Amino acid sequence: MNAIYILWIRQLKKYWRSKPRIIGSLGQPLLFLLVFGFGFGSIFQKAGGGSYIQFLVPGIVAMAVVFTAIFGGIELIWDRQFGFLKETMVAPVSRFNIMLGRTLGGATVSVIQGVAVLLISFLVGFKMGNLLMIFPALVFMFLTAFFFTALGTAIASKLTDMQAFPIIMNFLVMPLFFLSGSIFPLSTAPKALQILGKIDPLTYGIDGLRYAFVGASTLSPWLDLGVLVGVSFLFLLIGKHLFEKMEA
Repeated sequence: MNAIYILWIRQLKKYWRSKPRIIGSLGQPLLFLLVFGFGFGSIFQKAGGGSYIQFLVPGIVAMAVVFTAIFGGIELIWDRQFGFLKETMVAPVSRFNIMLGRTLGGATVSVIQGVAVLLISFLVGFKMGNLLMIFPALVFMFLTAFFFTALGTAIASKLTDMQAFPIIMNFLVMPLFFLSGSIFPLSTAPKALQILGKIDPLTYGIDGLRYAFVGASTLSPWLDLGVLVGVSFLFLLIGKHLFEKMEA
């Protein structure tokens, strides 16, 4: 347990020390929020969808969480190349504890990024239906972050090239993001996109956040919660398997 706590705290310290990383990771979500929110707002409203900002913010918050979480895997490759990972792995602790500590730390950092985007969204007109729902929202954010951090760790365990990792992640994450109902309602999408959306784990994270933020959801919040818990546990086991076989 001490190893998990130490690695968890180490991830948080690295985050706070990297001011450019904090600012840079907010750039893309805020760009999407402003460009899509105000660019498509009138079209969405004329189509009878109501306020597009209210619809869009849960997806943009999830975007901030996901991109921060998934790219935490590149730190694993960095640590492997520069020796810190080898020092950690020779310590008398299990590799699972090392992986879990890193995953928890990465997920916590991702939630902080998501909360930062949420706070900024209030400045552009977003309103939560019930401020007390921030607590279930944090649960959905953390589970989404945990899943994508575990996924990033699993993939990074099989890579040694830092340049290859962002390419693979963009190829994987961008389709997941656009098929999740973050930008447009899946209920009005063609049947094929609806089917793809339902097998996309991020769909359930965004749907849960939308329920917590504005009280509207396409699926059951309990289904959202169950799917996120299930895929998080599954990829934790996959990441554990790959991490234990990885050579430092």
